[in-house]
Amino acid sequence: MTAQVQSQTHYDVIVVGSGAGAMTSAVFLADHGFSVLIVEKSDKYGGTSAISGGGIWIPNNHYFAKLNGNDTYATALRYLQAAAGEHVDETRLRTYLDNAPKMIEELAQTSRVRYAVAAKYPDYYPHLPGALPGGRTLDPEFFDTSLLGDELDNLRKPSPSTLLMGCIAWTARDAHKVMARGFGWRLLIMGLMLRYKLDFKWRRKSKIDRRASLGSSLVASLRRSLMDRNVPLWLNTDFAGLLTKDGRVSGVSVRRNGAEVQLHARHGVILASGGFEQNQALREKYLPQPTRMAWSATPPGNNTGAALEAGLAQGAATALMDWAWWAPTIAVPGEEKPRGIFAERAFPGAIVVNSLGRRFVNEAAPYLEFVDAMYRDNGLTGGKSVPAWVIFDGHFRFNYAMGPLMPGQIMPDSRLRKEWLNTLYWKDDTLAGLARQIGVDAAGLEATVVKVNEYARTGKDPDFGRGGNVFDRYYGDSNIKPNPCLAPLRKGAYYAMRLDAGDIGTKGGLLTNEHAQVVREDGAAIAGLYAIGNCSASVMGTSYPGAGGTLGPAMTFAYVAANHLASQR
Repeated sequence: MTAQVQSQTHYDVIVVGSGAGAMTSAVFLADHGFSVLIVEKSDKYGGTSAISGGGIWIPNNHYFAKLNGNDTYATALRYLQAAAGEHVDETRLRTYLDNAPKMIEELAQTSRVRYAVAAKYPDYYPHLPGALPGGRTLDPEFFDTSLLGDELDNLRKPSPSTLLMGCIAWTARDAHKVMARGFGWRLLIMGLMLRYKLDFKWRRKSKIDRRASLGSSLVASLRRSLMDRNVPLWLNTDFAGLLTKDGRVSGVSVRRNGAEVQLHARHGVILASGGFEQNQALREKYLPQPTRMAWSATPPGNNTGAALEAGLAQGAATALMDWAWWAPTIAVPGEEKPRGIFAERAFPGAIVVNSLGRRFVNEAAPYLEFVDAMYRDNGLTGGKSVPAWVIFDGHFRFNYAMGPLMPGQIMPDSRLRKEWLNTLYWKDDTLAGLARQIGVDAAGLEATVVKVNEYARTGKDPDFGRGGNVFDRYYGDSNIKPNPCLAPLRKGAYYAMRLDAGDIGTKGGLLTNEHAQVVREDGAAIAGLYAIGNCSASVMGTSYPGAGGTLGPAMTFAYVAANHLASQR
């Protein structure tokens, strides 16, 4: 980046944040002929998007249509109305459905971003009208990170949990096949490992796969698209507040190189800097208790609510402030942030209990609903469900992963880090002994296991219906009968791991209209101010309709904001 660009202080539009929504808005703004600057407080770009699965939930998308998929606007609207309708203005829902397919089709035509249909990934609420058993979630294709040149060094590294063996890229479709132990899963792993090992030139440079996948692929392809358009992205530039002139937002104040700098935006500012999950004071103010930013799976030091506070200072309205994109997390000693536990809860032979030793939720439920159930049960039991405990036996340990514990057939206990015992996982030859170690009622746990073992025999879970729908079964073991999500716990040793009430971002934030403009309590738009992604109140309300329900709206309303700015020029 030249000194001239570094010192420039006037742009058409300034975008705060560098996640998928932020960069998508910049791509479309540049294509509309705007001069754009992206400012990012961290020394890495990509935000939470870079460590995510990268999936986007796009009903009625052109990828699915090319596969003769059966989806319609009316079907998707019926589903969204059932899932989120009472918490979200229908105009915003319709805006999303109108623009999401257009956004991804245009992005595919004009940028480096490439997706494929996750044809078997079902919507999260299969019992609601309009739900589909697959086709609405799109999974990023691989992206060659060598195309980034020196900018690769500034890309936020993917979480180890999103890479095979902590270093090999795989798509969500690959991961599903392996986790569900579908036909040919071993050959798939061997092929991925062989391709990785044979990339000799890249191995001399990095242990991380040349190919990016999941969120890393999405962010890398967007960054390359911005490089194609010569859009500047300033790192280590901390957003400090909004500038106003003549009743409209006219720029931002940032801290850069130890000094405060004013940056001016001729047409508007787009806030896309994430939620407030890494701000303990704001968590205490808004979210259910107990709450800890240390439980969040997002990068520490980022997503501190700066955009929220700046919008509030301008009189912005807010919504959904007591909600997050909940996901149970496991803290791994030595890692900067906890790992979200998404798929493993569905594997047969693991159960989740509170400190009374009782189950309180369908373990295979969507992650938002899972943590919501943790909090509800915590209230009913007087604080017995936060944290919760995932319990499994030796058979599960040998065959399946749980967080950083790879299957024992690949990573036996003898190869685990010694410091993980009694910090990451607990182990005992008996259930009673395990219960004593973790402070769980032994009689309650024993009784629960007896019940679950009978449920595994019959294939029916009368308590919570685990394995009773297509979403539950997506990550179940297809080889287990009669229920791919249920197996008995009978073989010692027994294991336990702590589950915290974590998140992958907050859900509430600045309220916006159908143009992604931030609005006041009376519904009037704050001129020149837009918000997208997790710093805005989710168009999904309190629901999570499908995988990619965070990034899909962030990128769609980025497109909406860019188009609205272009229409106002």
